[in-house]
Amino acid sequence: MLHYQPRPEIEADARLGLVVGKKLLKRSVDRNRLKRIVREQFRLRRANLPACDLVVRLFAKPLPLDGKLLAEDIVSLLGKLRKPKPKLETP
Repeated sequence: MLHYQPRPEIEADARLGLVVGKKLLKRSVDRNRLKRIVREQFRLRRANLPACDLVVRLFAKPLPLDGKLLAEDIVSLLGKLRKPKPKLETP
């Protein structure tokens, strides 16, 4: 699940927060792996994201814990956020 909050125009970067609870992924190895995958996909796509604060929250237990499937899910979530086109100033 992806939550987002737009940032002021002055701030041009997107920021990321992660919430992965023990309730859904018991082993810390699995939680850390999920966080690494999400951070890497965010890093690769950060330049194309709008200026907003993003919070990725694990909603359901991913079965199986496959890195490629998780990366595809994150890419699809981030793809829904589009960077706004720059406004043209009219004289």
